[in-house]
Amino acid sequence: MNARHALLALTCATLSTSALAQPSSPSDNLDRRPPPDAATMRLSFAPIVRRVAPAVVNVYSRRVVRQQVDPFWSLFSGGYPRDRVQQSLGSGAIVRADGVILTNHHNIADAQEVRVATADRREWPATVLLDDPRADLAVLRIDTKGERLPTIAIDDASRPEVGDLVLAIGSALARSDVGINDYAFFIQTDAAINPGNSGGPLVDMEGHLIGVNTAIVSSSGASAGIGFAIPAAMAKQVVDAALSGDHRVSRPWLGARGQAITDEMAHSFGMDRPEGVVVTDVWPGGPAARAGISRGDVILTVDGEPVNDGAGLTYRVATSHMGDVVAVAVRRAGQVRTVSLHVERPPETPPADPRTLAGRNPLAGATVVNVSPASAQQYGADPFSSQGVLVTQAGGGAQMIGVQPGDFIREVNGQKIATTADLVAALETSGRGWIIVIQRAGQVITARFGA
Repeated sequence: MNARHALLALTCATLSTSALAQPSSPSDNLDRRPPPDAATMRLSFAPIVRRVAPAVVNVYSRRVVRQQVDPFWSLFSGGYPRDRVQQSLGSGAIVRADGVILTNHHNIADAQEVRVATADRREWPATVLLDDPRADLAVLRIDTKGERLPTIAIDDASRPEVGDLVLAIGSALARSDVGINDYAFFIQTDAAINPGNSGGPLVDMEGHLIGVNTAIVSSSGASAGIGFAIPAAMAKQVVDAALSGDHRVSRPWLGARGQAITDEMAHSFGMDRPEGVVVTDVWPGGPAARAGISRGDVILTVDGEPVNDGAGLTYRVATSHMGDVVAVAVRRAGQVRTVSLHVERPPETPPADPRTLAGRNPLAGATVVNVSPASAQQYGADPFSSQGVLVTQAGGGAQMIGVQPGDFIREVNGQKIATTADLVAALETSGRGWIIVIQRAGQVITARFGA
């Protein structure tokens, strides 16, 4: 391994405002004071870096992909598909001394081999304990043979505020295709986070991990001075699930969805300014319904933390602990009241019943599941607006006709599809052809196929 691979990229930055990352309320006991004089400003952050840097690692991954040959050039090369090795590089943080490492999902996505280089230039093969694409987080383990490695503590109880100083640490080399998670709730900094820092820790002045560097705003691949980090509460949840032996993260579920209050909506609700999230749908029998929350209510806070958009509301509930009771401030008919919401797992009703479709039909090669709040959470679907069964993988003939993961199969030859069993039966009984209705991203597509 080249020695420069172990270099660290360090950025001192301040937290800044964002439409995605809402500043939390100053309700903790931290002594936040500006530097009293110029001499204090010249003090060094080196002691923090010395303490944290040994726990920062490089994460390498590689995968072999089959590359199709262009039909024209195939006349000269024989037309055989060729294998090509794709490599990526990111960063990570050692969060447990026996070799447990936190990084980004996009650093190891579809990898056939993952390796980790520690700060002392040693290289280790790594296994993936848990990969969570929706949060863009992954947990790795390296076999230390009993050796105790330096670690960084995850501070999932931290309440960072706009103006706090933070350090973004990661690898000094570049990678591309930085991803964003499905929960759309980030800590925004003005750190000059460059590609290659993905998965590295964002630390506070105590040297604790308060976020995982994940994305930058850039049109060229270089930092534009705006970076995003996944908050520590989400990261801790993924690490805990991995260490419990879970293969996926089951997050608490609200059982409702909503949209941000606009200025015009605020006036119609008799509010002096836009705040909160208006509830547009409530799942019957879900946590929100049992707490007495109804359509048209405006949710203002969750456990005292303000929520100003749907993503913020989802995040506040999703990062609670199963079995907790959270206080939700709700505005209805001009009155604000607080209700108790019992945090629980999303129900798997009906059961997923996954099926991989086969036979002589256009959907052969697709894997489908029944839609429930649990399966919708797992695959990033919307249980409120979905109809039919959910496509989780598309291969074979289904992929060739353009079926995509996330599609809903609603009808086959006029027959409504409510379960995976319905779909299998409908495909088996078709005669001369198929008329298939698919729902994709809110649009309904009708396609006809011959037998």
